[in-house]
Amino acid sequence: MNPKKLEQKMTYIDRKYRRSPKSTPLLPSKRGGGGSEVEFHEGGSFDVDGASFSGAVFNLSTTIVGAGIMALPETLKQLGMVPGLIFIVLAAMLTEKSIEIILRFSRASKTTSYSGLACDAFGGAGRTLLQVCIVMNNVGTLVVYMIIIGDVLSGSWSEGVHHSGVMEEWFGQYWWTKRSTVLLLTTLFIFAPLISFKRVDSLRYTSALSVALAVVFVVITAGVAIIKLINGSIGSPRLMPELVDQASFWRLFTTVPVLVTAYICHHNVHPIENELKDSAQMKSIVRTSIILCTSVYLATSFFGFLLFGDQTMDDILSNFDGSLGIPYGLLLNDVVRVSYVVHLMLVFPIVFFSLRLNLDGLLFHHAIPIIYDNRRFFSVTAALMGFVFVGASCVPSIWDAFQFTGATATVSVGYIFPAAIALRDTHGIATKHDRLVSWVMILLAVSSSTVAICSDIYSIFIISRGADT
Repeated sequence: MNPKKLEQKMTYIDRKYRRSPKSTPLLPSKRGGGGSEVEFHEGGSFDVDGASFSGAVFNLSTTIVGAGIMALPETLKQLGMVPGLIFIVLAAMLTEKSIEIILRFSRASKTTSYSGLACDAFGGAGRTLLQVCIVMNNVGTLVVYMIIIGDVLSGSWSEGVHHSGVMEEWFGQYWWTKRSTVLLLTTLFIFAPLISFKRVDSLRYTSALSVALAVVFVVITAGVAIIKLINGSIGSPRLMPELVDQASFWRLFTTVPVLVTAYICHHNVHPIENELKDSAQMKSIVRTSIILCTSVYLATSFFGFLLFGDQTMDDILSNFDGSLGIPYGLLLNDVVRVSYVVHLMLVFPIVFFSLRLNLDGLLFHHAIPIIYDNRRFFSVTAALMGFVFVGASCVPSIWDAFQFTGATATVSVGYIFPAAIALRDTHGIATKHDRLVSWVMILLAVSSSTVAICSDIYSIFIISRGADT
């Protein structure tokens, strides 16, 4: 669409939605992020109620607390109790710093999207690369969410052993408890309505419930661990890492992508900020959300590792598949699994929101924003949802692929891009502290990702050789 036609379309939209006379024309800026994330001049907001502080905190917290919470106890198993808890806090601090860089440099460049900021620093190629990373990260995340939902509700196979799902245990094996049917019903009756909202603030209530369910998981895990600690059925956790050979040392670095994945929320920072009544609150919102999520992560990791020790699995939810050794243990297992599944269902639309924005920005760079084009909005939504559904239905397990995604796209979105933007410093606002932290983030991201990828490839190679012999 040429600029003249785009301006005419924007004028039509202004009239259709009856924007306030005090508002500036809805015209894309020269630094626009393109597509669904077209940058608007300051003051170009609609006459709708702005998002509240609490709603923004819940939405950002829900973006953070996803599937990563279940992998954090495993990081303590690898690092030991003390280093593991310290690294969770350090990851939170680096995440807050990276988001602070994004917000500060966005204001300097007068952009209202992450991709627009990347475009300002590195041109169209930088914007495209960032959007590709976000799409890769979010698609992988959503497929994993659906796979976990299917595993928990309908059961799964692991190393030739069938793990019963909650619905199988409750109702038995019927056509409506099969994995494909459960995922289809979940998509039609839960995901489809939730991903149809055009404003992220519309999800504030489901986000609040999602955070509450994460807290329920923490409370149950902590309660079971304390009871078993009192009756002496569990011992003291290992405080430091167990380094028996060179491989165990290098395996420590594989925890970094997990920590980054656990805090990734950068792709939703701008959409949440753009809907606020007062955008100056965003820094406090980020800090509040990170403190809330870090508290949940520390409690989950501490009590989860305390409860299961060296038997802690990669996904701690798998540890709740058997007897807990306490009264009503089976009931608590079901409560934990069902509450976590509902939690993931409510996280899904938040992650999907930024996925749709960035994919639309890649495919329709010069089009009007997607929220003003209903046909394109629902077409992109349906196509993405169909792709995620097929991926979750056809792929039995993508944990290895998810690890690669976390070590590449996720690390790039969370650390490498914010650090590179600060080092590029097109507006001359970077401080010495910004540059120092940026180099630390890049060094940590590149080194840990390289080691993690090599470790994963080595593990796959060993497993394939064992299968051949």
